[in-house]
Amino acid sequence: MPVRATPGSAGMDLYACIDEPLLIEGGGHALIPTGLALELPTADSAAFVFARSGLAVRHGLGLLNGVGVIDSDYRGEVKVGLINQFKEDYEIQPGERIAQLVLMPVSLAPVIEAEELEESQRGAGGFGSTGKK
Repeated sequence: MPVRATPGSAGMDLYACIDEPLLIEGGGHALIPTGLALELPTADSAAFVFARSGLAVRHGLGLLNGVGVIDSDYRGEVKVGLINQFKEDYEIQPGERIAQLVLMPVSLAPVIEAEELEESQRGAGGFGSTGKK
């Protein structure tokens, strides 16, 4: 079962549901089962899988897709795609905490086609357009 490490933790830890250690070679990747399936309470909520900062900083393990999105109507097993961004190999142990799961509301706004958008102070300025301060 996912568990919050402390009462103030936003995320619940996800654990590797494997029977034996699994090696992720430097630069390699793996799909790790968690043994967990879930049912979200409403369509306007989703679960998001985030990397664990300790694994990322100390061992270079991140999520293959940046952030995993679990839709409210998904009923399959939650699996975590990990990538080893370092050159050193890393061995995932059975029961090891591998990611964190955060439940959040999502906005189900309608998509409306428009010929023009309202003006804003920023306009079409993209990356770095607001300057370095």
